Amino acid sequence: MSRLITRRNFLSASVAAGSGLVLAGCDQFDFLGQRGHPLRQAMEQANVLTYRAQRALIGDAVLAREYAASEIRQGMKPNGSVEPSTPEYLFLRMQDFAGYRLSVKGLVEREVSFSLDELRNMPAQSQITRHDCVEGWSAIAKWTGTRLGPLLDLAGAKPQARFCVYQCFDNIQRTPMGDILYYESSDLIDAYHPQTILAYGLNDQMLPVANGAPIRLRIERALGYKQPKYLHTIELVDDLSGFGQGKGGYWEDNGYDWYGGI
Repeated sequence: MSRLITRRNFLSASVAAGSGLVLAGCDQFDFLGQRGHPLRQAMEQANVLTYRAQRALIGDAVLAREYAASEIRQGMKPNGSVEPSTPEYLFLRMQDFAGYRLSVKGLVEREVSFSLDELRNMPAQSQITRHDCVEGWSAIAKWTGTRLGPLLDLAGAKPQARFCVYQCFDNIQRTPMGDILYYESSDLIDAYHPQTILAYGLNDQMLPVANGAPIRLRIERALGYKQPKYLHTIELVDDLSGFGQGKGGYWEDNGYDWYGGI
C-alpha cells in the first residue's frame, strides 16, 4: 500500500476534519455535537463502515509492528490528563497504590479483582511499539504488563458480551454538575488481541503517574485515545448506550471515531 495513503493517515485526517473542528469551536460543525442531526448520523454510519472495512482488511490477530530498543530515542510524552485529582486516586497514590484493585465485572460468570502486586506477578509481556496520537505526534516506547485476555477468561465472558468498557480515575473534565471521568471501550477482538496488555511498566521503569499509573491499557493497533490511563474497572457489556453519551468513550462522545484503528 502506498505510504501516501495508509489506514493511519486516512483515519487521522478524518478525526482532524471532524472532531478536531468541533473541539476548536467552529460553528459550521456544530452538528457534530447534535446527536440527532442527520449529518452526524451519516458520519456515524461511515464510522461503522470504516470499522468493518478495517476488520476485513487487517484480520483479527495481525500484530502491530514492534521495534528494537535502539529505536527508543525519547521519553514517552505525557498527554491529556497527567495528574488525576479524584479523592479515590489521591488516596491510592499516597499509599503508593498498595490498596489498588482492578475489577472485571458485567457480563461475566464471576466478578474478579486483582491487586497491583497480583497483576505484576502474572506472566509478563514486554513490547516496543509506536504510540500514534491524533494530534500528529508519535513515540516509540517499551511497555510491560500482563495480557488482558487471560484475565477475561478468569472472569468467564458470557456469550452475549460484545464490548469491554474501561473506567478510569481520570477526571478529564470538570463541570458545574461534577467531574466527567474518562472512559473508553473496545470490542472483544481487541481485548483478546495478543498485544493488548495491562501495562504497569514503561521503558524498564515503573509506569509514571503522568503516563497512567498504576495501570494503563495498551491496544497497540489503535490510536492514543484508545489507550486509557488510570484504569480501575473493566465491564463487559452487549451495548455501549448506557455509558457517557453512548458513543463508547469520552472523546467519541465529542465526535471522535469509535474504532480508532491504525
